Amino acid sequence: MISIVKNKIHFYGLRFATLNSQLSTINYQLSTKKMPSITIWNEFVHERSNSDYGSMCRQHYPNGIHRHLAEKLAPALPEARIRTASLDEPANGLPDDVLNSTDVLVWWGHAAHDKVPDDLVDRIHTRILAGMGLVALHSAHMSKIFRRVCGTSCMLRWRDGGRERVWVVDPMHPIVKGVPETFAIDETEMYGEPFGLPPDAHPVFMSWYEGGNVFRSGVTLNRGAGKVFYFSPGHETFPIYHDANVLKVIANGLRWVSPETPVGANPLPYAVDEQTPYEK
Repeated sequence: MISIVKNKIHFYGLRFATLNSQLSTINYQLSTKKMPSITIWNEFVHERSNSDYGSMCRQHYPNGIHRHLAEKLAPALPEARIRTASLDEPANGLPDDVLNSTDVLVWWGHAAHDKVPDDLVDRIHTRILAGMGLVALHSAHMSKIFRRVCGTSCMLRWRDGGRERVWVVDPMHPIVKGVPETFAIDETEMYGEPFGLPPDAHPVFMSWYEGGNVFRSGVTLNRGAGKVFYFSPGHETFPIYHDANVLKVIANGLRWVSPETPVGANPLPYAVDEQTPYEK
């Protein structure tokens, strides 16, 4: 009997020692994990236009949508390093040193999709496959990079004005944490189905619009080691990015697409010229 008790004490002693070792390792990893680096990219065209349309945009985003989002999202993401970039900057705002140190890329574009160089799209796509997260907002559904990761047309119906009601359709998804089951946006641009997305696009939010249209307004995708989140609310002439619920969704989306390991730590799939079979 004494021998059995001694053996059990020895066994549980080893278990507790192993557990303490594992906890120490986890605490070390948490304390040394690199803060995520977020780059908010905006073509920054509408807000600088010397037109009535430009004036409408500047009423809500006088310094650009990218800078507004950086300011509004920073309090919700104190662990992150947030910077902004725009199309008019050198290397279109994403030179190698910026892109290669970005863990999550936010993309907002509308009027200048065709001005984004294909070689930049290639570099962004490669980094997404290596683990970088992408959050595409509103009219970025037609951006080169979002269409590249989808491999589909990404076309949709649209019209100006009207009320939108956003519904959570996957209540277990991390992106909806702290978001009400439904919320309304009083004035928005209508996006409607059919939405030309790939079959693996997972809906997290659905929207209903005044007039009867419905739309998959929030969807996720996985591409290689990277995660992608698309969220449609955010037209440039309306104060949608001042809405607390919209900002909450975007902040949650940034957390969800943020890589768990350094970008590039997981090797990309590659072709193998296998000369020796595993079995004969």
